Amino acid sequence: MKTSPPQRKITNRWISIALLLATPAWPQAGTEAPALRLDVPHSDNPLDVYRATLVPQPNLANTPRIDSLVRDGVLELSLKNAILLALENNLDLAIARYNIPIAEADILRTRAGATFRGVNTGVVQNTPGGGVGGFGTAGTGAGAGGTSGGAGGAGAGASGLVQSTLGAGTTVQSYDPLISGMFSNEHYAQPLANLQLYGVPTLQQNTTIGNIDYQQSFATGTTLTAVFNNNRVTQNSQFVLLNPNLNTYYQVGLEQQLLAGFGFGTNLRYLRIAKNNQKISDQAFRLQVITTITQIADMYWDLVAAYEDEGVKSRALDFATQTLDSGRKQLALQAIPEMDVMKDEAEVANREQDLTIAKTTLQFQELLMKNALTKNLDDPVLEAMPVRPTDSSAAEDALTTGPTEDTIALALRDRIELSESDIDLQNRRISRDAARNALLPTVTLDAYYGGTGLAGPSNPLSETPSTAPSNWGGAVRGAFNNTAPDYYVGVSVKVPIRNRVAKSDQYRSELEARQAELRMQQLKKQIRIEVRNAQYALEQSKARVDSARKARDLAQKTFDITKKEQELGAGSNYQTLTARRDLSAAESTLVAAMTAYQKAKIELDRSVGTTLDANQISIESARTGIASGGE
Repeated sequence: MKTSPPQRKITNRWISIALLLATPAWPQAGTEAPALRLDVPHSDNPLDVYRATLVPQPNLANTPRIDSLVRDGVLELSLKNAILLALENNLDLAIARYNIPIAEADILRTRAGATFRGVNTGVVQNTPGGGVGGFGTAGTGAGAGGTSGGAGGAGAGASGLVQSTLGAGTTVQSYDPLISGMFSNEHYAQPLANLQLYGVPTLQQNTTIGNIDYQQSFATGTTLTAVFNNNRVTQNSQFVLLNPNLNTYYQVGLEQQLLAGFGFGTNLRYLRIAKNNQKISDQAFRLQVITTITQIADMYWDLVAAYEDEGVKSRALDFATQTLDSGRKQLALQAIPEMDVMKDEAEVANREQDLTIAKTTLQFQELLMKNALTKNLDDPVLEAMPVRPTDSSAAEDALTTGPTEDTIALALRDRIELSESDIDLQNRRISRDAARNALLPTVTLDAYYGGTGLAGPSNPLSETPSTAPSNWGGAVRGAFNNTAPDYYVGVSVKVPIRNRVAKSDQYRSELEARQAELRMQQLKKQIRIEVRNAQYALEQSKARVDSARKARDLAQKTFDITKKEQELGAGSNYQTLTARRDLSAAESTLVAAMTAYQKAKIELDRSVGTTLDANQISIESARTGIASGGE
């Protein structure tokens, strides 16, 4: 009796994966929310491997931090608190958090010898109003949600790279043991034409079979099999010596690949790639945090600009209204012509239009900010609540960027895109080595050893006595006492004559690895340009702030002079209104210049890779969605 044919393997390691990704319900205000569980715990119950592991529904409740920042019906928001709220509530981050345990699940899969499924490593940018600037940053991901499939975001066609041979090589067998059993009972009856063969007109036979098979493969290219087969046959024939007839057979087999499919390198490639993908996923989440913080900071300064510009337009309208009131009084005294009052009325109408535009712009920026910092806006009070930024764009830090080459060296060390590409290149080299191994002929060493045992009571209808044991235990002992051994050793060789498929995959894997090396060099050059561009933008925006401040100061002096002249009777309302209009325009230009300066600093941090340090953000708080600190 030979080994049973190979069967498809199933996983039966006594572990299960619990991907508890959604934040549990938030406790009462003032208490700390529980952390997310992102690990892959072992289970004490072996039956858990046959049960589905469920993931809780996402928690869509806003964190208590929002309520703590509301004062007199206004959400007072600093940049620091805006970033902390984003870490807790922003849905882009919440979506990206799922990629971390998805990568862990891939490791569990590849530990059993199965191929990896890949992870999403692109940046999710679904928050309106939070576009990320910077030279060469267009197209941060492919596919739905701004994500891209495959290691390092280098899916087929993404970033100009191809990875069709990632994981190529010989077939990897399952490392999870497979135990299969079969029990059957059959009754068989056959009419006979004569009595000479069995001595009965109708042969009746009952067959009971009970077999157990075991199979497991190992990362060395080894497959171990074991079978234990038993059958019991009873017949109504008087010519059989044993009735029932008990047969037992065991066999232990070993199959070892000697060339293609041999060794840890080719057989553990899926696991090694999955572990690298986990590293890439961790780096990608870090990049997601940086991107989200950059978005929130840009949105915050847009909010500050809208808030300050609304104040500029409001003050301009107040002055125009006061001037109109004064002009009407003077007209009543016939001190000025009616034409001057009409000009004042036109100026008030223009300033009202400017204020309406500024207010609606501010309201929209408030809505964008609340959308970015909450999980839901179902509360109509929160949706309509005004947001007051507590930071001012006028607050400037000293412009100290350091030597350009030092800043570039820092960026080349800390930019996550380079780290991702380096790990992706490792994956390609793993695949390249496995593809080289697959070029070799298949040489398989097969060996097995087994034994057969026979037992059963003598047939009372038979005239010939039996020397076999009478019970099943005797058959088992006979199988294992080497009285009837069955052994085999052999080598099989398969040599593909042209080997075109394996040769094509191997050559293609070499090309893809070289392509990724060039992409790495291109990325380094791009980062150098991004850093220089960010430094230039910061210098330019600082110059614009200085120019806009001087223009504002001059407009203020001009307005003060014309106003004083009007008070002394040497000037007209129209001249004063014109000077006030110029001052308002200069103030708006200064607000825009200071906002651009703040954004330029944010972009420099992003291009260098220091966003997290600059904002004192812990990546662990971003992973768990539990932020500490604030103002």
